[in-house]
Amino acid sequence: MPGDLIVQIEEEEHPQLKRDGLNLYYDLYLTMADAALGTSSEIPLVKGKAQVKIEPGTQSGKILRLKGKGIPEVNGYGQGDLLVNINVWTPQRLTDEEKKIMEKLRTSPNFQPTPGKEKSFFQKVKEMFS
Repeated sequence: MPGDLIVQIEEEEHPQLKRDGLNLYYDLYLTMADAALGTSSEIPLVKGKAQVKIEPGTQSGKILRLKGKGIPEVNGYGQGDLLVNINVWTPQRLTDEEKKIMEKLRTSPNFQPTPGKEKSFFQKVKEMFS
């Protein structure tokens, strides 16, 4: 119709965040030491940054949910979440000294996998949205 105002919105891709509807996803890579000992990490947001605490013993595949840190609803009735996927980075090359340390840790009871205690990735995502 003549005189109607048309507004076109273009979305610019964020270099670190991926969008799915109102939710955002971020892959956080941790060293084995940081995952085992715990740490804090800075997470990018659409506007600004957030500091998150990583608990000691955090497993690869754990998802942290930052409620309300996603995309705002167009009508202003809520906001999506930012889901942070934890990835524990395993080194591909080790020095001789690092290999000796890892060999000692290999036989430690604390370094033996104990599956069954942790929920699967799909169970965690399902729980988040139920």
